[in-house]
Amino acid sequence: MRSTPLSIRLLLPALLVCSLPAHALELKGRLEWMHKVDMRVIENGIVEKVNVTTGQHVNAGDVLVRMDQRKQKATLLEAKARVARATLSLDDAARDMARTQELFDRGLIAEEELKDGELKQAVAQTEMESAKATEEAAQVALEHTELKAPFSGIIAANTAWQGAVIFAGKQDQPLVTLAPDDQMVARVLVTADVLRRQSVGQSAQVLVNGSSRNGKIYRQGVEAVRIEPEGAIYELDIIFKPNSKELLRPSESVRVVLP
Repeated sequence: MRSTPLSIRLLLPALLVCSLPAHALELKGRLEWMHKVDMRVIENGIVEKVNVTTGQHVNAGDVLVRMDQRKQKATLLEAKARVARATLSLDDAARDMARTQELFDRGLIAEEELKDGELKQAVAQTEMESAKATEEAAQVALEHTELKAPFSGIIAANTAWQGAVIFAGKQDQPLVTLAPDDQMVARVLVTADVLRRQSVGQSAQVLVNGSSRNGKIYRQGVEAVRIEPEGAIYELDIIFKPNSKELLRPSESVRVVLP
């Protein structure tokens, strides 16, 4: 298979620019994540397993980091046992109440005994609700021992190591940073005059690695990043979709064409 001559490869970006409308504005920019999420644990513990490395693609729901779960599992088992005991107590109280009601209806016991039966059943019901709440809290605590991907994306940073002791209140750095990789942002700097001529949702072109991508204006800066002789300079973000299996990184240079 013959490769494309270098002269033609160099000419392609120029042809793309030359084919643009005369009123189009071409600007140099850089790539940024659309957003990223810093993930930390909320309980003290020891890292049991790290399932990811920096640059790895993950799917929503994947377990990224797992902490030691023995304490949380034991607490959950104890909570389940409490629910089982509360269930038996509630069933017994319901049967006793049924017999008490029958005796009261037949006039064989006083109203005070009926009220005692009702009170015992209410106490059993309260204990059941408390036991279920404890079980739910224990289940949540167990779930908090795992960091799961909230969305599909790429691991932008990973500082977790197996065996590391983590104190929830002293995490200077996140264990994992996750960013979506199905969309990227091309950020350019523009003057206030240029910014006023653009609107969110407006189409734009992003030139990456010599090829053009269709994008749209995603966000307009509100505060100036600096002041130049020609006036205030603002950020303008254009969102676009990378090609399939293409790995683009923040800070890579791109060119953006605004209509």
